[in-house]
Amino acid sequence: MALVRQSVADLLVEARDGRLVSALEERARYVLGYNVSPGESRSWRGSLTPLLTDLADAGFGGIEVLVEYRLPHSPKRVDVVLCGTHPKTGTASYVLVELKQWTRAETVDDELVYLDAYANPVLHPAEQVRRYCEYLVDSTPALAAEPATVSGVAYLHNASHKGVESLLRYSPTGYGQLFTKDDKSALFKRLRSLLDPSGERETAVKAGDDFLQFRHAPSKPLLTVAAKEIQDREQFVLLDEQQVAYELVQRAVERARANSTRTVVVVLGGPGSGKSVIALSLLGDLARRGYGVHHATGSSAFTNTMRKVAGHRNKRVQTLFKYFNDYIASEPRELDVIFCDEAHRIRETSVNRYTRSEVRKKAGRQINELIRVASVPVFLLDENQVVRPGEMGSLEEITAAAEAMDCKLEVVRLEGQYRCGGSAAYDEWVARLLGLVPEKPISWSTLATSPDERFTVNAADSPTGMESWISAMATSRGGTARLSAGYCWMWSDPVLTPHGKALVNDVKIGDWERPWNVKPEKRVPDAPQSYYWASDPRGFGQVGCIYTAQGFEYDWAGVIFGPDFVRRDGQWVAQKKHSHDPAAKKATEEEYAALVRNTYKVLLTRGLQGVSVYSTDPETQEFLREMGR
Repeated sequence: MALVRQSVADLLVEARDGRLVSALEERARYVLGYNVSPGESRSWRGSLTPLLTDLADAGFGGIEVLVEYRLPHSPKRVDVVLCGTHPKTGTASYVLVELKQWTRAETVDDELVYLDAYANPVLHPAEQVRRYCEYLVDSTPALAAEPATVSGVAYLHNASHKGVESLLRYSPTGYGQLFTKDDKSALFKRLRSLLDPSGERETAVKAGDDFLQFRHAPSKPLLTVAAKEIQDREQFVLLDEQQVAYELVQRAVERARANSTRTVVVVLGGPGSGKSVIALSLLGDLARRGYGVHHATGSSAFTNTMRKVAGHRNKRVQTLFKYFNDYIASEPRELDVIFCDEAHRIRETSVNRYTRSEVRKKAGRQINELIRVASVPVFLLDENQVVRPGEMGSLEEITAAAEAMDCKLEVVRLEGQYRCGGSAAYDEWVARLLGLVPEKPISWSTLATSPDERFTVNAADSPTGMESWISAMATSRGGTARLSAGYCWMWSDPVLTPHGKALVNDVKIGDWERPWNVKPEKRVPDAPQSYYWASDPRGFGQVGCIYTAQGFEYDWAGVIFGPDFVRRDGQWVAQKKHSHDPAAKKATEEEYAALVRNTYKVLLTRGLQGVSVYSTDPETQEFLREMGR
């Protein structure tokens, strides 16, 4: 998808007449479904005319131009794609162009650039376009077969060498090369080596047509890298029902290829039952065998952590990890397999403010999009982890959708669990504690009678005592420790201090106070991004919420029950008025009661070796003290 497409010469006429930016704004409203910001309009006005003028002056008037091209399965857009033919081979040739209006900038390393106008560093523009090229090739089998077909340049048309001297140290590649206004002759030389300025107009148009009609799926080179990265990094041993799930998916994939059948596989299991291990193991194996595979979730924290863990040594692998709403405009069976992890987070629709209106009109249910995009959609599901209004992933919903789309359905139930010390007793304790089963709550000492019980439960007298206990356990027995709490306190933006940005101590209980983890998209020195709160050692000392804890594990868990969920006369009572969760507050009282119960179930089941519990409510605290004995 591109917002505007014409020749260099035609676009330059529109730009000089003042019509190009208006056309882009109007097209954005139609295609993207929202009004672009004044800043984006200024950026178009300030960059496109200089680029088009320079291209026309250099004789590239007949080259086809795609403006604001959206990368496949991604919200990212390339400023300009130049389409034409290669001067030597006569085959199609594509140049991705990243435009910047900077006049001054400096870099401390090869990839990060600092500008006075921005609070945080940004990616070096040549590195930015290099990654766009690599992503496009990895996502487009036709381009992966001829990777030299694609090239990339970054053009700082307002900058001189003196203003961006440190940026010039970047080592150029075929996918990423930096040019300034002092380098116009070098830029034109580079473009002439890639695009024939005297080529027939029809060939440029055809190149643009082909580019927009490419089929998008993971390429074989990317799958080879992914298989090596995932399988070399981790050797997964699957047990019992885990191996059954693994074999079911493998057979479904073989049937799909041999007979063009479609099978939906649902893997049901509680916290720590190995759902994600199954997905990663299959992802590595299927990638090695050349199948088109993606891993998708509805959680920003979970997807980013999966990208970091599975693609640690090769960032290309990270592109296989997506979000549920990335498939709204996908064609049927673009993939062989999609692993929908944390499938309880599936929503009714993928439509949001960024969805272009032409797609919005055709959009259906998100679950249908996920089934449609692959021959074998695999849903990894825990129905007791729905914690936000609008989350609707369930076996019932998936079954109904699979039947409606004429797909075979196979279900595997994972009975065991490998978190919480593999303790069945703790599983039962949590279920009874929260009223998830008919049996009454029971004290831990009564339930955990096995002499080899490997999980520890502690009822803390205060948040200070809780923090001290999990810290001491991590020190003496080893492992990681984290504090989490119900979303019962406001969550402030970082504040500026004489020493830089700092977190605000929002979670206050008596004279004890701590900050929440860093907000998404915010950065604070010496604190991990929200995605990595559970895995980065710097996460200790901050309080995690459900959105940063869900999907993760650590050895020692401290869980603070807030006033949103309290005991009254031997029953749990949900109190929405005490919630600070903007999403959960939109739920009905009945919905909220189920959501908050699931929230505390998730928080209580993050620990591998032990948990400490505490409530800010006196009656609830007395109950937890009795149950934690």
